[in-house]
Amino acid sequence: MRNRIVRGVAGTFIIISLILAIYVNINWLWFTAFVGVNLLQSSITRWCLMEDILKKFGISS
Repeated sequence: MRNRIVRGVAGTFIIISLILAIYVNINWLWFTAFVGVNLLQSSITRWCLMEDILKKFGISS
């Protein structure tokens, strides 16, 4: 379940930052890149900060 939440949060962040880049400021694309880099990093290291945050909130795997 936690994996689905992580993917949902990442997807939501990407969509929101793209909308903000279109309507507010192009620099919001840096946030999109940040999310992408974190997804790539977690696939390589098998460690994800969002999973640790969800664990602290008591959301089970």
